[in-house]
Amino acid sequence: MPRTNWSADNCPIARAADVLADPWTLLILREVFMGNNRFDSIRKELGIADNVLSERLRRLVHANVLAADAYSGGDRPRKEYRLTEAGSDALPILHSLLAWAQKYTRSPSERYMHIICTDCGTDSPTGVWCQTCNKEMDASTTAWQHPRSPTTLVHLKPQTD
Repeated sequence: MPRTNWSADNCPIARAADVLADPWTLLILREVFMGNNRFDSIRKELGIADNVLSERLRRLVHANVLAADAYSGGDRPRKEYRLTEAGSDALPILHSLLAWAQKYTRSPSERYMHIICTDCGTDSPTGVWCQTCNKEMDASTTAWQHPRSPTTLVHLKPQTD
């Protein structure tokens, strides 16, 4: 079945869905925010097929959510992906999904993800505004305590442009 294209729709929610509303896309963004920015390591972490990952990365680069930089890595050309301003600005979307899932779905491991303000070390329920130090949060002031590694804080990687 062909993918629906909402890029020219008048509704901004439809246009955003055209770029971001795919489970693999959201998980790829999560990985890049966490500093996992090379094809092979993203593929390994997500268990995603090469063709699916290639297509999602191509779409994200085309939509200017990610930028691709070549690096030396053996016989074939390789790319490293980094967030653009548009990619960094998607962080509140991931945080909203996190908050919704923690409220309405059950974690099989009973481990939950925490959003931490790196300025003061406080757990922030929304990841938008730190209620302790009264500052807006973004990728440069946010860490995740991810269920995958609950004893380690993952400091998010802000855009590099």
